Amino acid sequence: MEGLLSRPVVVALALLGAGFSLAASFLQTRGVVAERGARRLNLLGYACMGASMALFIGAGLRGVGG
Repeated sequence: MEGLLSRPVVVALALLGAGFSLAASFLQTRGVVAERGARRLNLLGYACMGASMALFIGAGLRGVGG
């Protein structure tokens, strides 16, 4: 459990989520994916970012640092 609450995991999930959301917007404006595909990528991005926030809160409540 401590491994999931580590800073690198939390940051990696946040960056992964941001990447998915950025890709959704970029690919939709380029016409590579349709609105439905972009929406799914956005939802995946928000799920990753939400997991990152939940782990960040969990790490703070458990007093895990570094």
